[in-house]
Amino acid sequence: MSFAQVYTRSVVGLHAPKVIIEVHLSQGLPALTIVGLPEAAVRESKDRVRSAILNSGFQFPNRRLTINLAPADLPKDGARLDLPIAIGILAASDQLDPEVLSGFEFIGELALNGNLRQVTGSLAVARAIKAEQLAVTSSNSNERRLDEQQAVEAVTPVKLIVPMDNGAEASRVEGVEVLGAQSLKAVCDHLQSLANPSISNESLAVVTPSPAPQHVGYQVDLADVKGQHHARRALEIAAAGGHSILFTGPPGSGKTLMASRLPTILPDLSDEDALEVASTYSVADSDYDYGTRPFRQVHHTISAVALVGGGSRPKPGEITLANKGVLFLDELPEFDRTVLEVLRQPLEAKQITISRANSQMTFPANFQLVAAMNPCPCGYDGDTSGRCRCRPEQIKRYQDKLSGPLLDRIDLHITVPALPIADLQNAQAGETSEQVRVRVIAAHKHQMQRQQKVNNELSPSEIDKYIQLGESEQQLLQLAQQRLNLSARGYHRVLRVARTIADLADSVDITSVHVSEALSYRSK
Repeated sequence: MSFAQVYTRSVVGLHAPKVIIEVHLSQGLPALTIVGLPEAAVRESKDRVRSAILNSGFQFPNRRLTINLAPADLPKDGARLDLPIAIGILAASDQLDPEVLSGFEFIGELALNGNLRQVTGSLAVARAIKAEQLAVTSSNSNERRLDEQQAVEAVTPVKLIVPMDNGAEASRVEGVEVLGAQSLKAVCDHLQSLANPSISNESLAVVTPSPAPQHVGYQVDLADVKGQHHARRALEIAAAGGHSILFTGPPGSGKTLMASRLPTILPDLSDEDALEVASTYSVADSDYDYGTRPFRQVHHTISAVALVGGGSRPKPGEITLANKGVLFLDELPEFDRTVLEVLRQPLEAKQITISRANSQMTFPANFQLVAAMNPCPCGYDGDTSGRCRCRPEQIKRYQDKLSGPLLDRIDLHITVPALPIADLQNAQAGETSEQVRVRVIAAHKHQMQRQQKVNNELSPSEIDKYIQLGESEQQLLQLAQQRLNLSARGYHRVLRVARTIADLADSVDITSVHVSEALSYRSK
């Protein structure tokens, strides 16, 4: 046998398309050629694979080797192709039985001594395998021409072999059998024992997924915030309806403190959402505490590409890493204006599409924006002490760094005053995150039962369907639109916030009280 096929996955954006590695041995001077748009890390794998094969006790074929990575027009990067390339070479040189490879997919980086090292994107690979199996199952259920035996063979589960360090991560995907291996030798022993049961090689063990936490714990709590009842109320509304919020106040008034507590009052992620978030962090090679709501606090020197994603081969940015969680922008006017303007479209669409000459990627961006700013350059405009010395033109120039279209997309505008020391010392302990979270979860349940999504995600047509106002509430909104110069977008956002306030109050109807409170959060 001088030809072998091995199945693996590449990672493109957040997806993991299948890659077929074809290995062919032919006569000629010894050489190894890799074709099929390999990136630098893949091209360099030839040296790692050669040493790993020799140090694992196998022979490296002294012939001409051609390795094709199909499909040929799909770019392949990363060292995750080391293991499948090595397996393909061993199968093509008759050191492994090629027949046993069809039921497996392989990913893993090889060390020179043959050990397997952790790679990025293993969770995305496992999710792609499951999605492909579900698609095949659905297709077969509609194909009446397939007999029962053919249908069973068509949906035979694929086993995924990964480095042991990736086993716990990849095994979180239910329905995909994940085998963890420490070395190339261990993988080959397993395959040889399948081809010849009489061989007493040690088989790879199936990785058992660790149980998901019943309730996610956080290191911080909303009880740390003393006073600021108005701001705490707005934070609860933002959590209940998925709304964006802007805190404005002097330094030290508690803006950052409250923003960092928002994830603690949000409902737990569903299993599918937790997998989606973990998969994103796996691709980005970032640490993630499984099951928690992401909280991304970025510095004001960040670039537009780092914020929304991009590059020659588009990678996820901060807004995608904040998907299903919170993106916090502190000192909002200090950000470059062009950086802030790129947030306008993702705030509406809940996703970001990045186009390049040879590719187009769409990343999820369903995050809650929380921003904080000072009222003026020195931060003390309006303070009762009168210590602000900023001139009116300086304050206007500072506040004009934020465009009207961006501010119009923020649902809640909250002024956070500085608290006197005496009030801080005598302030009673506020509600804990768990106490507030109970009300937020109840409001979420109302929204899921009514419309299967949070209020902030309602489209204009869905607003007309699910948000009905009485005559007095309509008149109140008409008057407010004249006085506050509400745009059509601002009008819809007021309705969404009013619906959330009614949900928190366990009210089926939206009353004038709910509309009035929602309008109070639109005055900038």
